[in-house]
Amino acid sequence: MLRHTFTFTALLSVAALAAQPPAAAAEPKAKAEAKPAKPAAKPKDKPEAKGDKGKAKVDTKKLEAELGSGDSARIGAALAELIKAGDAAAAAAPAVEAALSKGLPAELVVKALDAAGALKQSSSSAAIAPYVKHRSDAVRRAAAKALVKTKGAIAVSTLRQALRTGDAQVRGAAATGLGALGAKEALPDLFKALAHSVPEAASSIGQLCQPSDCDKFAELTGKHQFDIMSSGFDQILFRAEKEMPDDQKIKVIGRIRELGTKEAGKYLADVKGRWPEGWSKRVKQAIEAAVKATGGSSSGGDE
Repeated sequence: MLRHTFTFTALLSVAALAAQPPAAAAEPKAKAEAKPAKPAAKPKDKPEAKGDKGKAKVDTKKLEAELGSGDSARIGAALAELIKAGDAAAAAAPAVEAALSKGLPAELVVKALDAAGALKQSSSSAAIAPYVKHRSDAVRRAAAKALVKTKGAIAVSTLRQALRTGDAQVRGAAATGLGALGAKEALPDLFKALAHSVPEAASSIGQLCQPSDCDKFAELTGKHQFDIMSSGFDQILFRAEKEMPDDQKIKVIGRIRELGTKEAGKYLADVKGRWPEGWSKRVKQAIEAAVKATGGSSSGGDE
């Protein structure tokens, strides 16, 4: 009897266990299937204004009000902020132009010219132009530099006139600026400026010259210091082929080679070392031949 009772009790226990859910097995599975909650989506930033990527937003209305305040300290602070903001604050250009046209205390004029240049609006050139003839050296020079940034027809015509000013720094800035602006119409003025000791004109002539103009420039070799002429030669030789044909570059190399001086040889060797990989083989061969003929050498440049 005892044996049957024990057997019956054991059977009941097994049945009870079988009826219970397999909690121990189910729990790990549930944990494995659980996915971490996604972090709350961050609100999207408002799209930046075109052209303002990476630039802080500028309250131009406030700065315009400051420029018209009549208070030198506030005007100076506003101009400093505009210089820092650059063309991101282009909307404030009319206010700067108005301030320049109306007149500013002497200590603010250069800062206003710098601000106008920083804003890079061609409409500002008309307000800047008169200051190229200002009695102050600093103002004249700031005006010439600002015109190169504001560009436009007025900037070009003013800089052409500035080539004849008595201020050597203004003449130099004007010559350099005309090259940077691509003002091919200024080539006659630049040749005259070079003849009247404006060395910066040589580089701009090299940037702007067409083949016939380049020939005219090459003919001046020996009439000016070689370092001045080489600044123009550099511009000619390293212009893209579509702008300056290989034949013209080879003519220039030949003209330099004819000098036969150590200075010319050293320059040609330097050109050889800087000649871009993949550029014209014909020009490269002409350079190499000229280097050998003039006894030029360059560190690591000769084979």
